[in-house]
Amino acid sequence: MSRESATEASSVSTGESGLGEKGLSKGTVGVIGAVVIGISCIAPAYTLTAALGPTVAEVGTQLPAIFIAGFLPMLLVALGYRELNAAMPDSGTSFTWATRAFGPWIGWMGGWGLIAATVIVLSNLAAVAVDFFYILLAQLTGNAGIAELTKNLWVNIPTTLIFIAAACWISYRGMQTTKTFQYVLVAFQLVVLAWFAIAAFSHVNNGTAFDPTPISLDWFNPLAVESFGAFAAGVSLSIFIFWGWDVTLTMNEETKNPDKVPGRAATLTVLIIMAIYMIISLAVIAYAGTGTTGLGAGNPDNQESIFAVLAGPIMGPFAILMSLAILSSSAASLQSTLVSPARTLLAMGYYKALPDAFGKISPRFMSPSVATITAGAAAAGFYVITRLLSENALWDTITALGLMICFYYGVTALACVWYFRRECFSSLRNFFFKFLAPLVGGVILLVMFLSTAHDSMDPDYGSGSNIGGLGMVFILGMGVLLLGVGIMVYMRIKSPGFFKGETLKRLK
Repeated sequence: MSRESATEASSVSTGESGLGEKGLSKGTVGVIGAVVIGISCIAPAYTLTAALGPTVAEVGTQLPAIFIAGFLPMLLVALGYRELNAAMPDSGTSFTWATRAFGPWIGWMGGWGLIAATVIVLSNLAAVAVDFFYILLAQLTGNAGIAELTKNLWVNIPTTLIFIAAACWISYRGMQTTKTFQYVLVAFQLVVLAWFAIAAFSHVNNGTAFDPTPISLDWFNPLAVESFGAFAAGVSLSIFIFWGWDVTLTMNEETKNPDKVPGRAATLTVLIIMAIYMIISLAVIAYAGTGTTGLGAGNPDNQESIFAVLAGPIMGPFAILMSLAILSSSAASLQSTLVSPARTLLAMGYYKALPDAFGKISPRFMSPSVATITAGAAAAGFYVITRLLSENALWDTITALGLMICFYYGVTALACVWYFRRECFSSLRNFFFKFLAPLVGGVILLVMFLSTAHDSMDPDYGSGSNIGGLGMVFILGMGVLLLGVGIMVYMRIKSPGFFKGETLKRLK
């Protein structure tokens, strides 16, 4: 396909697989590059500083056990994704695979779940990047007042839009620019996290830790969690912190070996992130304990950003590096997270599930053009509207992310089981990777979806805001999914070809 013809999605040519090439730049990302982008999307420095405190508050020293409990369904789902990618390497991932397995309606909603989740989290990543940008400026200048600028909406909003625009520009320039940008920022945040962990364990060894807590095997026992409610809340938080590894698969048409590299990268990303989380969680608890006073990891005052509290005592004068690491982590994730919705929108436009314009490719950079700009604009618009309405509305929508994550991961995992149903019992390997692993992972996540939906009906779930006694998190989460249903019905009326199986056929 030439670059000129790749810019048009008006004629879908599909091969025996039922899939078509969209004109993306081929062979630009290898396993290492894909893993780096996957780690960047998950953003360990940013995710840990926000998630460690609330999770410790729920489960105490069983934090490592909860991370393992959240890790297992993600690993099982990742194995199913790998099998689907080997059979159908397509940038539409969840949208394409669920369509081929279950038909256009479920496939369309699977794609919408991914798009909605990533667009919402983009606004959050931009907001966090801006917060730490001004905190870093305050630390560098010694002027504490600069950190307060982030609370001024007329400073915060324009700065946030600049961050989103910069991330959009890098993504628009294609995978080569994205990869180079990510190597630097990901390497830096991993070095700082390693420094933090080594320094924390050194304090414990030297007897200078705040609340030295010997590591125990009991920390890894999920049965030691005091209640099922605390366990479920902890697992819900841990599932969120692993989310983002599937970006490695949305790049499958741009990798060096589309059948194998994305799947390998997804599995490696999940394993590496698990190792990072385990080391940091052990370091934090061993140094600070789980107490609710002072530097204790269970102190409610420390839960917004555990690294902001512990970096100084642990890293001394080099604590400023942690602020820079969190800024670089959120900024890097802001850019790499754009990869997923842009390529899903591209595929949906290409197969005419959305208007043709979304299927256009930049002739110069061979990247999704309209789709990338649309994803960035949607994130910017979402942030401005929710921030002007209420800061609670923004954070409640972020909390509702769990609904969309569990929904589209669960649907995609079960799509693996159904797609391979005729061959999953033909060998031991197929039984485990194409049936058992994705089935267990998918069921767990869909159960979490239903559990979270039920729990979020309570106004106390989230900010406490409600309408008619119904929790705002539930209203926003369901509202976003119902918005997708509305757009889907509109597209069925306006452009029925996709829904009739003319552009992307369901496997019989």
